[in-house]
Amino acid sequence: MDFPEWEPIYIDIIKEFGYSREEDEAAARLLYSIAGSRSYAPDILKSGIKGKDAIICGDSDSLGKELKILEKSKKLDESRAVIITADEATSVVMDFMLPDIIVTDLDGNVKDQISANGAGSIAVIHAHGDNIPAIEKYVPLFKGRVVLTTQSKPFEKVYNFGGFTDGDRAFLMARHFGARKITLAGFDFENPREKEGKDIETKRRKLRWAKKLIEMG
Repeated sequence: MDFPEWEPIYIDIIKEFGYSREEDEAAARLLYSIAGSRSYAPDILKSGIKGKDAIICGDSDSLGKELKILEKSKKLDESRAVIITADEATSVVMDFMLPDIIVTDLDGNVKDQISANGAGSIAVIHAHGDNIPAIEKYVPLFKGRVVLTTQSKPFEKVYNFGGFTDGDRAFLMARHFGARKITLAGFDFENPREKEGKDIETKRRKLRWAKKLIEMG
């Protein structure tokens, strides 16, 4: 999804949740100031995704079980599929294999994401107004390949392929770069995982948007 297509959706989202576009853009500028010199161009994603089957991994409780099924069917074969994890799903996937791409707003077990990035996973690191402290704390620790994203207007080496939550951003990114087929694993749009300090009802509303965006994609 290109930004002109995404922007009207983005405006609806920030209106519904009361988010600040100015804060989103400030977070993106901070992300660029920290890692812009290390940010790869989107071609690195296109080369890994185009024409391949993409398995997008969410962080629901069923992920491990679903991965075992995919493993038995040989669908996790690296020659056939690109494995993309949404944030906390990275920790579960690492019990099976190294993910190819991690899509993260740094709201999970970031230590595992940093470890996977150092071992070769591409980290697609996202900026929004609520994760400025996490950007400051964690982004300098990612030593591997990174691509920087924003949910507002892209600039310089900060990109926007559409999407709101880590899961639907991973899906739209795979679609944007020409995945042949996309399989979702570990997605539960009705029963969000509870997190300390996170409002469960807000998470449900976000998941409704995630489902809508994936269906649109």
